[in-house]
Amino acid sequence: MDKSRLYQGVSSKLVLGENVSQTAQFVQSGAADIGIIPLSLIIGSPLETEGSYWEVPADLHPRVEQGVVVLKRTKAPELAQQFLQVLLGAEGSQIMTRYGYQAPATAAP
Repeated sequence: MDKSRLYQGVSSKLVLGENVSQTAQFVQSGAADIGIIPLSLIIGSPLETEGSYWEVPADLHPRVEQGVVVLKRTKAPELAQQFLQVLLGAEGSQIMTRYGYQAPATAAP
């Protein structure tokens, strides 16, 4: 909101949720008229069809980095590796894109 110069005009009206899920709940319940939440919480939820949404252009916010790991102490290391390969492969990329995430930049190990 700083880059688009909107913050000063709306700062006194902002309500912050404890987390993005709570913020989405505020919007869905009508407790807030508008909310800034991840696209992944909109796609496939009632929020997608009950109102309208606008994707904030990537150049107006910092990139959100997320990661994935397989724990050394997992009880099913082979299954975890298989899941990781699917997640980082073509099928996983398609699924993540469908639900509002960008496809990972790295290939499956």
